[in-house]
Amino acid sequence: MMKKIAMGILAHVDSGKTTLSEAMMYCSGNISKLGRVDHKNSFLDTFALERDRGITIFSKQAVLNYKNTQFTMLDTPGHIDFSAETERTLQVLDYAILVVSGSEGIQSHTQTLWLLLKRYNIPCFIFINKMDLQGAEKNLVMTQIKTKFGDGCVDFSDDNSENFLESIALCDDALLEKYYNNEHIEKENIITAIKERKIYPCLFGSALKVEGIKEFLDCLENYTQMPYYGTTFSGKVYKISEDNKGNRLTFLKVTGGNLKVREILESDNNTNGEKINQIRIYSGEKFTTVDKASAGTICAVTGITFTHSGDGLGAEKDTGLPMLEPVLTYKVILPKDIDAHTALAKLKILENEDPQLNVVWNNRLKEIHIRIMGDIQLEVLKCIIEERFNFNVTFGKGNIFYKETIGNTVEGVGHFEPLRHYAEVHLILKPLKRGKGIVFKNRCKEDLLDKNWQRLILTHLYEKTHLGVLTGSPITDIEITLVSGKAHPKHTEGGDFRQATYRAVRQGLRQANSILLEPIYAFTLEVPNENTGRAISDIQRMHGSFDSPENTGETTILKGTAPVATMGDYTKEVMQYTHGKGKLMCRLKGYEPCHNSEEVIENFSYDCDGDTDNPCDSVFCSHGAGHTVKWNEVKSHMHLPGVLEKPKDYTDNTPVKNFEKYKTQKDIFALDKELMGIFEQTYGPVKKKNFNDTNTKRHIQAPETKGTTKEKQPKPKYIGEEYLLVDGYNVIHSWEHLKKLTEGDLEAARNTLINILCNYQGYCKCELILVFDAYRVKGKHREVEKVNNINVVYTKEAETADMYIEKVTHKLAKNHKVRVVTSDSMEQFIILGNGALRISSNAFLAEVRKAEAEIREIISD
Repeated sequence: MMKKIAMGILAHVDSGKTTLSEAMMYCSGNISKLGRVDHKNSFLDTFALERDRGITIFSKQAVLNYKNTQFTMLDTPGHIDFSAETERTLQVLDYAILVVSGSEGIQSHTQTLWLLLKRYNIPCFIFINKMDLQGAEKNLVMTQIKTKFGDGCVDFSDDNSENFLESIALCDDALLEKYYNNEHIEKENIITAIKERKIYPCLFGSALKVEGIKEFLDCLENYTQMPYYGTTFSGKVYKISEDNKGNRLTFLKVTGGNLKVREILESDNNTNGEKINQIRIYSGEKFTTVDKASAGTICAVTGITFTHSGDGLGAEKDTGLPMLEPVLTYKVILPKDIDAHTALAKLKILENEDPQLNVVWNNRLKEIHIRIMGDIQLEVLKCIIEERFNFNVTFGKGNIFYKETIGNTVEGVGHFEPLRHYAEVHLILKPLKRGKGIVFKNRCKEDLLDKNWQRLILTHLYEKTHLGVLTGSPITDIEITLVSGKAHPKHTEGGDFRQATYRAVRQGLRQANSILLEPIYAFTLEVPNENTGRAISDIQRMHGSFDSPENTGETTILKGTAPVATMGDYTKEVMQYTHGKGKLMCRLKGYEPCHNSEEVIENFSYDCDGDTDNPCDSVFCSHGAGHTVKWNEVKSHMHLPGVLEKPKDYTDNTPVKNFEKYKTQKDIFALDKELMGIFEQTYGPVKKKNFNDTNTKRHIQAPETKGTTKEKQPKPKYIGEEYLLVDGYNVIHSWEHLKKLTEGDLEAARNTLINILCNYQGYCKCELILVFDAYRVKGKHREVEKVNNINVVYTKEAETADMYIEKVTHKLAKNHKVRVVTSDSMEQFIILGNGALRISSNAFLAEVRKAEAEIREIISD
């Protein structure tokens, strides 16, 4: 069985990477004509701009059969502007070839690629190219490679010599022991050491002159090992593109089992699945179709639309986020005849293919912005838009992509309570070390907030790019912890917690000491000794810092850091003042506090309080309507105590609890009179009902509180039936003995309440309607049961108990006396407006206890 190896080719730009791919294809007999990059006829550079510029822009693949091995060669971009394309390809490689220019040595992007290979744990072969050029010395380059990449780099030019085995033995203790005992090392042991990244074979040659290529192919064939794959299907997506007919192509590697045409693929967010129409094996521009792709195959499939770069299919798990990060953002300038939203939809297609393109609609400026790596990528993007969508775009001046963080720990509170909505969220925002990103944690107790609501809050934290308050840039290096929250048993919906969560983050940021961050380069600058003073002066001018200069003969090496904003174009200056002898190598180190933050913030002119898409304020309910409370006043209105600082004079502002202090029926009527005054001031007068003193019913008075004089009052008499409506779940959660029952069995709590109310109704002779909220239960129709002498109502889907009670009180209160048992403060105005009376759940409990006592007296007599 032929072994299958996915082999990627990586290099700094102009190191001869594509030329090496061409030479390997030619020497192995897979192509009959040797193309050249400078002749614009190379096998793998198929995009017009690639041939014009002589660089690789998109990852390509070619199938190379050599002896008993089928290599799928993936040629990746070498220019730093297309590093994201390279990094996505790394995720499907078995081995990598790192090409180093023999005349230039190890360059800046070469070191970046080495770090990426280390991060993804990819075994690596090193080919030192351009050894035919003047200045390319084998020993000098090998010494540099060992210095930069370690002693594991071994010359494999003569793998039969004694010196070769000694070099191999020094790379690993186990190999050294084998060599010491046997004076020999088995080939299988060397293969394993390469696979484990303990050895990095190095070979030399000239791809342009096809020198050393056959020896390199033999080394790859002899010292590679096909990975073990499971039998269950799994795959890893590394690229999305379109063919020349507009068909969407998903490029993936089959990492387990088999993939077949007409097979249904599913993803986490696409439960219905989609069918594969074709499986294509590409080699250059051409492809062949197959009915089945086995494990280890790299292919493109058509027919599925839900995939993105980096997705895992089947049993494959997704990997982490890319390491490389664009630091420049540009405004997209559209032609006059193209609508911005039409262009945005087109650009989103490209973003789907390249997630790091990052297309953003700036609602405040009404502009489209893109985030990319550099100027060359702009040129490519412009060509792609013109070719695929038939309109031309230009770009504004590139700006640095800033971020924001905080310098102290704060508690952010978000409250969202317009009429019939309710949610409150408390978050702790804590600064982290640089480079940690955003970390979300949960320390909220379930007795404070149900687990489902907690998960929803965390989902809303993850789903949004949260913006800072200095420039509106994304935040980073912050730990956000959910510590407290509150929902309403009837009025809270999922969207309420979204609003409260977003506002809590912004309110916390508004309180904190915000810090503006800018991207920083770690640089290595090599200049002739006579230019050292100029280089040091320039670094200081650019607000950079550096270690003590290193002198290596005629050259001075400076290593340090500097802002991207000041060092971005410095390479051209170095080439000019050193007359081409200097060399600048930069890589993104991360983000640090901005060197000119006041100037940047002033230029942004961002108004955080005027950003309506990201409000810092909260919404509270007062007099039956929602109103906005400014961010700096939220803590004096919030319904839950603060976690970091509990106010000394804290009292629970929750309306439900405040109303429970009214224990007697006299207090209830006094309160209702107060509320009626407020209601009439807000909504106008309410017409009173007149009742005649006939048709007497028993009415239980709540027991008097201590210290009051008990007065006998005549029992009221009314025309018509007296109705009592009870909000079932409100009562259950208000009566402690029933609330405890819900912890084990909600059904038992319901049945207990029904039995209690049956006894109460039998004694008081009122028409009692017990309403249970079935708002989230599927069912189109309302259910009504007659249990003994009371009516038990289960509301229909999308109907709350409050909604049902409002309808019934509006109808019944016209001709009957109606009382409603609920502690829902939001409901009291509606009840009063309908002409009914409200009694709190705890006050009603007192009536029930009184009735039970009188029943026991009657029975005992």
